[in-house]
Amino acid sequence: MRNGGIAALCALVALVAGLWLGGHPESLPGPLRDTFVEEDRAMRAEIIDSVKDNFYKPVNEKKLDDASLKGIVESLDDPYSHYLTPKEAKQLNDSVSGHFEGVGMNVEQNKRGLKVLRVFDDAPAERAGIQRGDFILGVNGRSIAGVNSQVATSRIKGPAGTSVTLRVFTPGQESDRTVRVKRERIEIPVARGRMVERGGHKIGVVELLSFSSGAHGLVRREIDKLLDRGAEAIVFDLRGNGGGLLSEAVLVSSIFIEDGEIVSVRGRHRPERTQDAEGDAIDEKIPVVTLVDGGSASASEIVTGALRDRDRAKVVGTRTFGKGLVQEIQQLSNGGVLDITVANYYLPDGKTISTKGIKPETRAVDDPDTDRDEALPVAVDELLRELR
Repeated sequence: MRNGGIAALCALVALVAGLWLGGHPESLPGPLRDTFVEEDRAMRAEIIDSVKDNFYKPVNEKKLDDASLKGIVESLDDPYSHYLTPKEAKQLNDSVSGHFEGVGMNVEQNKRGLKVLRVFDDAPAERAGIQRGDFILGVNGRSIAGVNSQVATSRIKGPAGTSVTLRVFTPGQESDRTVRVKRERIEIPVARGRMVERGGHKIGVVELLSFSSGAHGLVRREIDKLLDRGAEAIVFDLRGNGGGLLSEAVLVSSIFIEDGEIVSVRGRHRPERTQDAEGDAIDEKIPVVTLVDGGSASASEIVTGALRDRDRAKVVGTRTFGKGLVQEIQQLSNGGVLDITVANYYLPDGKTISTKGIKPETRAVDDPDTDRDEALPVAVDELLRELR
């Protein structure tokens, strides 16, 4: 009944808006626009009141209000635009702040639910036996198949000390299993660096897990430490990095590119805006390879595309996710947020990567069923050829 009411509301809004050549009531004359908005609000209130007064079971009014707001945004048919409740908004803020309270794993959306890309060392998920390549099928007895990744992960996260029940499937096993995991405060290891020595050469490897606030400073610190130790080239590992803040993508790109264009952004109500490098880049003579996979999305693709198009790095790995859209977070009066797609971004070559992703110049695939990293040696070999 509730879903039917929401669908009816969205259909009505779409039908009326269609009379105005694209559904933009802001283009109407002032008095007519105000009438349209008031009628829309009245209809929404009428449907909600009818459900509350007539539905055969008690109705959670807050949940009904949240569902109606979510339904309006879902009618846009954009997988990246969402209304987030105040609770979900806090969890989104945590995801870009470098810490959160949860079980300690990095995931991506999958038709089955969530695919585990990484499990942090000594995190609750690791202690529960969850590993890379597993699928999370359900949370607390509810299936998450087809559920938006932000919503699905918000169900997994929660206050430290509380527990969550996950239904987990490991490929190759006959059936899934249920595990109970106690949440903890997780400090995300945003950037990690290490040295690889091969053929008398030192190659620095820097892994970035998220474009959260301050990520550029952590990446620069790791790179500087490796260069001080004699690194002759850098592998910048963005595998499984689903993105984050656009500003961090520009600043991270600026570590490698001294000046000029990094990315441009434009949308229906957004004039074109070009983001240039900030300066103070490392020596341009230091060879760089970006290592990517299907989990590299959004900000990861901005950095990868900028370094490729500006002839600053070669791309190794598998085709990236393909998300060339920019979201803007708008704070709402109820404490929730509207996370809405406002523009496309374009790489320095003028192209966007939506749906297509970035195809690496050199293919390298890591097998999740082995303990070895089969892709990294391919990236190292690519740099060794440049150093010879």
